[in-house]
Amino acid sequence: MDYSTARKSKEPDSFSSSRQSFNELLDSLNSGVTSDMNHSDLERFLQTEGRELLRKLFEEKLRFRGDGNIGEVVQGSDGVDRLYKRESARNLKSVFGDVSVERLGYGKPGEASLFPKDLDLNLPTEIYSHGISRLMSLNASKGSFDEAIATVEEATGVDVPKRQALALVKNAAQDFESFYEQNEPDMPTKRGDFVVVTMDAKGIVMRKESLTEDTRKRADESKTKLTKRLSKGEKANRKRMATVASVYEIDPFKRTPEQVCSDLRPVRDAVEKKRPRPQNKRVWASVERSPEVVTAEVFEHASKLDPGSEKTWLALVDGEPNQILRIEKEAKARSVDITIILDIIHVIEYLWKASRVFNEETSKEAQDWVTERLIEILRGNSSHVAAGIRRSATLRDLDEDDREPVDKCADYLLNKSAYLKYDKYLERGFPIATGVIEGACRYLIKDRLDITGARWSLDGAEAVLKLRSLRTSGDFEQYWMYHENQELQRNHVAKFKNSNLPKK
Repeated sequence: MDYSTARKSKEPDSFSSSRQSFNELLDSLNSGVTSDMNHSDLERFLQTEGRELLRKLFEEKLRFRGDGNIGEVVQGSDGVDRLYKRESARNLKSVFGDVSVERLGYGKPGEASLFPKDLDLNLPTEIYSHGISRLMSLNASKGSFDEAIATVEEATGVDVPKRQALALVKNAAQDFESFYEQNEPDMPTKRGDFVVVTMDAKGIVMRKESLTEDTRKRADESKTKLTKRLSKGEKANRKRMATVASVYEIDPFKRTPEQVCSDLRPVRDAVEKKRPRPQNKRVWASVERSPEVVTAEVFEHASKLDPGSEKTWLALVDGEPNQILRIEKEAKARSVDITIILDIIHVIEYLWKASRVFNEETSKEAQDWVTERLIEILRGNSSHVAAGIRRSATLRDLDEDDREPVDKCADYLLNKSAYLKYDKYLERGFPIATGVIEGACRYLIKDRLDITGARWSLDGAEAVLKLRSLRTSGDFEQYWMYHENQELQRNHVAKFKNSNLPKK
């Protein structure tokens, strides 16, 4: 018999258990049991009883879908015919509670059984439904696993042990790369003139077995002051660097050096030009994949935004030499013309350190000193500024230690001069600050993976980073639909011979 016909023949059956529960719930609402309840007691009562009603509805509907009988024999993708049929039931922990799913298995001695109904319903291989997995993944990406487990239990009544919760999150994140490889980004109506790529690195405290070999050796050689936690300065040998990346489009925003300095003040002018916002932004991070791999991913995604290389490509960097080399190498390999821009905020940090050699740290003179030189740098005169502050240090006859911040600042300005052409950048309306990637580092890593006492396994950290990246980029719901379809393909469809798939 055709599976779909067998299933439809059972549809008219009544939801007897569900109807009884619904009537009992109505009776309770009409009786004195609930008449004296305040609103919160009534809320809790309906939440519990209503969930049980939904659980019964769900279970009975699954039962009416038939047992998955599609004939006398089922052939698997391994070419083996399975002739022996046996009824069995499996437990499924759903968002409504535990339900039992009855289904027919086709087997052969020594071979794994196949369950057409599992395919029809896209049942997970584990006992937790996709709905539970989705809730756990969302909440584990927001806060600690303990908090996620408590939230899921409160919402569904299902208690997921921590080990199983971590397994659900890892499984949920496994289709991240293929999702972005196979899905073109949704293009907004508004598109920017510039394609901007930007990257940074942030350390994550790892379990010893998840550290790189060199870091693990340093960790073994180091001694900790406390037995229960790491003290200040001891985390350096317990971290593995994650690469954070972002790609977006943005419109030009032309400004003068004076306007840039005004924007950097704690209180901006009441009237300011409206800033363009990043469009079609994607943000992600990886602690597992190398910086070289992430850099290639960045360029691949940027190419999807501008497949004809018609836009102006910009790279915002913090000045780390290897980062710049990776970008230049990838751009050359892809024949992409890209302008590398050094984040102005990093330049300002060097200026402030140098200013303390000549002025009191919090004085107005120090602020004026920084502003004067920043304006000159923004006018394209970074080499003149470097020479000037060195000359000032020499005239003061400062010894080597005292003048060190000045020399570091001057060296920085001279060594990075190729990426400090701010006069040209401002004239063309280029962005000159890495606010997007700084925010991404804070959100993706610091706010979740850098919580006190956390020590991560490599695959656990990677999974949470992927899920947080999806949420940040606004892709989680689209990803989840893709992930469930991938689960269907690998857990069920791949096990049946194509000509033997259940008909729907």
